[in-house]
Amino acid sequence: QVQLVESGGGLVQPGGSLRLSCVAFGSTFSAMGWYRQAPGKQRELVATVTRGGSTVYADSLKGRFTISRDNAKNTVYLQMNNLTPFDTAVYYCNVRVVGSPTDYWGQGTQVTVSS
Repeated sequence: QVQLVESGGGLVQPGGSLRLSCVAFGSTFSAMGWYRQAPGKQRELVATVTRGGSTVYADSLKGRFTISRDNAKNTVYLQMNNLTPFDTAVYYCNVRVVGSPTDYWGQGTQVTVSS
């Protein structure tokens, strides 16, 4: 049974930073990543990282957001810098089990950027 535990969301002022964490339990994971969904919008890719460390970012977020993972801890991180109100969304952790096409989602963590 795959379980994901997200943490690190919250309220931050414009220009501030947050670091999200997602710990995955129950298997070994190939890709791990983050997506987000703002009110009234579709869920969109933020960034993903493979077990070997290859990363993919949404073009609009390159340079401000950094994804990383610790394979020994089955944990993926998202460092978010210079946040703007447009980054306000629920951020979801996403993982894929090695050898499986199935994606698993976390419950989501709210990030609110506001003064």
